[in-house]
Order: sequence, then structure tokens, then C-alpha cells
Amino acid sequence: VLAGVSAQHFLTSIGGLVAIPLILSKELCLQHDLLTQSHLISTIFFVSGICTLLQVLFGVRLPIIQGGTFTFLTPTLAMLSLPSWKCPAWTQNATLVNASSPEFIQVWQTRMREVQGTIIVASCFQIFVGFSGLIGFLMRFIGPLTIAPTITLVALPLFESAGDMAGQHWGIAFMTIFFTVLFSQYLKDIAVPLPSYQRDKKCHSSPIYLFQIFPVLLGLSLSWLLCYVLTVTSVLPAAPTAYGHLARTDTRGNVLSQAPWFRLPYPGQWGTPTVSLAGIFGILAGVISSMLESVGDYYACARLCGAPPPPKHAISRGIGVEGIGCLLAGAWGTGSGTTSYSENVGALGITKVGSRMVIIAGACAMLLSGIFGKVGAMLASIPIPVIGGMFLVMFGIITAVGISNLQYTNMNSSRNIFIFGFSLFAGLTIPNWASKNSTLLETGIIQLDQVILVLLTTGMFVGGLLGFVLDNTIPGTQEERGLLAWKQSHEGGTESSQLVSKVYDLPFGIGTKYCNVSWFRYLPACPKRLSCDKRMDELKADGQKNSVKTSLERNSEISADTRM
Repeated sequence: VLAGVSAQHFLTSIGGLVAIPLILSKELCLQHDLLTQSHLISTIFFVSGICTLLQVLFGVRLPIIQGGTFTFLTPTLAMLSLPSWKCPAWTQNATLVNASSPEFIQVWQTRMREVQGTIIVASCFQIFVGFSGLIGFLMRFIGPLTIAPTITLVALPLFESAGDMAGQHWGIAFMTIFFTVLFSQYLKDIAVPLPSYQRDKKCHSSPIYLFQIFPVLLGLSLSWLLCYVLTVTSVLPAAPTAYGHLARTDTRGNVLSQAPWFRLPYPGQWGTPTVSLAGIFGILAGVISSMLESVGDYYACARLCGAPPPPKHAISRGIGVEGIGCLLAGAWGTGSGTTSYSENVGALGITKVGSRMVIIAGACAMLLSGIFGKVGAMLASIPIPVIGGMFLVMFGIITAVGISNLQYTNMNSSRNIFIFGFSLFAGLTIPNWASKNSTLLETGIIQLDQVILVLLTTGMFVGGLLGFVLDNTIPGTQEERGLLAWKQSHEGGTESSQLVSKVYDLPFGIGTKYCNVSWFRYLPACPKRLSCDKRMDELKADGQKNSVKTSLERNSEISADTRM
């Protein structure tokens, strides 16, 4: 059973893990180098496995998957769109690209190293915010009206990429959308009986909600199979310039034979990372968005697992470990950071299995997939229109998730309507204008020009900053701003300290049996040990409850004897 649930979590995360390298490939000048794309996919699988193990064992210690984050994608694309990083014209022509030539390798690796260095530096900020306990301080000023436009603007600027890919064959793209919507919305409550084995029940069938767990994977697989059938029957055109040619499975299938069976990703595999000031500020906006999203995922995961709400030290540790994960992602060169996956938090509610061992097994599957080169090659060979259809659904959901944060606010308030509407519209308008009129923003200082251009072309930064400033300066009550409902949704009951310690304390006796030094309790990311007086009070309270319970049971027995 645990193996099956682990496989479910692993397969659920595939869509998000594959999407990021495929989107970045164009800006990294890799759209005609499928082998390198497969290496990027393998690397992000491998690093996500490492980060998941760190988070489950030493981070927030909840059963939650770590994977590539879309919040880093928008600022990364803005940085790579700078004039100095735009791809040479010859890299856009498949006939002129020699993937093994030193010139081509230098072109894409210099861009990747710049992305790596930027992510490494920005991740240090997240590590500091997490382990210093500052995340709690930031949450006082960042509410739904800041988060809503920020998350919404993560996905909205990607409409062009999704449209270009889907437009290679709209019929195949809509078929992918149809299957995904059919499984995720119409058939989600239909259970499919599948054979399973348990010691007490032996071989039997168990109802599994396959369509609810794997809608993206099933939709992608069926569309991929359809493309193969249309390729074999020569329905799709063989001419490279004809419309629909990129829907053929043989246009990207050669990568399977080229990819090695085994390849171990390692830090610095693309060279020594470089850093520029321009990219750091843009990625910082993604870091803040990622942290806020993860805090919400921690509370949701704890609620679905039946665990007590995470205490402050566990949240601080979780954010800090996510920062370490981003640092590792930058060192390995995935092209993105890492964050908690909301899709897998939702899968917990379906499977009803909130076990760390399940997620650890899923993380090991990620590590093996990253080492087994043919897996990345297979995923890199997905036809372009199928990817476009998947992106239309995924980016639409991300947009809706951002807007859903407004449920905590009073949207009958003209104040809130103005803040959200203006922040969202400005987050679309200003980046569009800045990208077309970059010469008007030149100050004469190259580094400063790059910083200004990256920030103003990053929609999530513009919209999030405006939402933050307006929400904290325009008068409004905490209830109107949604801060009260936001706080109440993240609060739980009064669980005993023993239960909280059992779930969230560090493993292997760290801080209790071993490394138990007095100054540990002053660290924001370490659990606070109860004083002797508080411990005695708690034990005394538990003893009183037990004594009351015992006396009630004794009285009920006496009354029963009397009636007899």
C-alpha cells in the first residue's frame, strides 16, 4: 500500500517538474537541443529528491514533496530577455545548430551559469529569513491583497509560451485539454477497482480514484499515444515547414536513443556559476512569493494529515531548509529553485495516508529517475502541442489559485477592489511597456539599467510591490483586509506539547539526547524545551484529567451495580 501511495505522489509531481526545463529551454537557446533538455529534466528530478529528503527529515517534518517552483520562472525569463542575454539568431535555426560544438555549448552554458549564480545568492536570503525566524515578522505585513496579485502574475505572463506551443497543432492541444478536464472535473469521483495485496485480506480489489489523482498524467499519456497513432498512419505532415509537423512523435524521438542509460548529475556540471546584480532583485520577488505559498502548504498538509498545526520553530526550519534546497538547485543547475508542491498536498487528502515514509520512498524514486537518463529523455520527447495543452490547464490553475486568496478579504469593499485590480493591471501593463521601451530607461550605468529593466519587466514584482504598498498605506480594518480570516485559517486547537514535539522535533534525538546544549532553545528554528515547572503543570493537568475520567468510570460502574 505504501509503495502504491509513494508512486502516486511521484507521478503527481511529474507535470510541474517537467514544465520548468521545457519553458526555460527557449530562453537558454536549447529549443533544438533535446539531449540537453533531457539532462535538465533529470537534474531537476535528482535535486527535488534530495530537497524532499531534507525537508521531511530535518525541515518542517511533514510529508510534503519539494520540486521546482514557477515563482522563479518569471524573473528568470525577464533576466534572460535582457539584450545582452538574447539568443543569437543562428541558435533559432535547427539546421545551423550543432549541439556538440564548443560555440553552441558556450552560448547556453553562460546563460545557465548566470541563472545558477542568481539563484544561489537569492537563496541565501531565504535561508536567513527562515533560520532567523523573520518569516513570522514578514507575515504581519503581507496579506491576501499582496499574495493574490503576486501569485496570479506568476502564470499570466506565460500565456505567450503556452499559446505558441499549443498553436503548433490546436487539435492535439485541445485533445490534451479535453482529456485533462474530463478526468479532473467530470470523472474525479469515480473509483476504479484495482488489484491489491494485504496480509490480512490477501489478494483483493481496492477502489482507487485514478482520475482524481492523475488527471494531467493520464491526459498527457493519451494525447501522446494519439500523436503516435497519427504519426504512424501519416496523418500528420512529414514536411518540417507544414502546420502540425511538430505534433509528430518522430520529430523529438531521437533523443531516446542518444541519451545515456545512467548519468549522475553533480554540482557545477555546467561550469562555475556567475552572478549579476540585475537578476538577484528579480529572483528575490520569487523567493518571497515562494515562502508565503509554502507557509500555507504547511498548514494545509498538517490539517490533512491530522497533525497539530506547525509551531513557529517548525515553520522557520521548513523555510530555511527550502532555502538550502534552492541553494542546491542553483549549484546543480536546474534553472529554478525548489518549493513545496501544492498538488501533492491535495493528493494527501485523496489517499488519506499522511506518512513520512511514503514521501521518503517518493523522494528515492525521484533520485533514481534523475540518475536513469532514459526517463528524462522520454519526458523531453513529448510532442510540442501536447505540452502546450498541458500548460494552458496548469497555468490557468495557478492563476486561479492566486485569485482564490481574495476569499479571506471583503471584496464588497471598494478599497480592496481598487488595490487588487490596479495591482494586477499594472503588473501586466508596466512590464509590457518596459520591454518595448528599454532605451527610455537607460541611466548610463549598465548595472543599474539592467536592475531597473529586470524589475520592471517582472510582472509579479510590480504587482506584488504595488499590492504590498497600497494594502499597508490605504486605511482599512484587519477584517476588511482579510488578515483576521487569514490568521484564523492558520490556527489550530490547543494540542499538548508532547504531541507537537512528537511530530515536529528534530529526528535521531538531535536536541534531546544528542547535541543537547542550553543555547539551542534560543535559536528560532529549534524546538523550545519546556521548563520543569511547566512540564510538572502539564503532567499534573493530564493526571487530573485521568483521575476525573477514572472517577466517572467508577461512578458509572457503581450506578450500574445499583440498578442490577
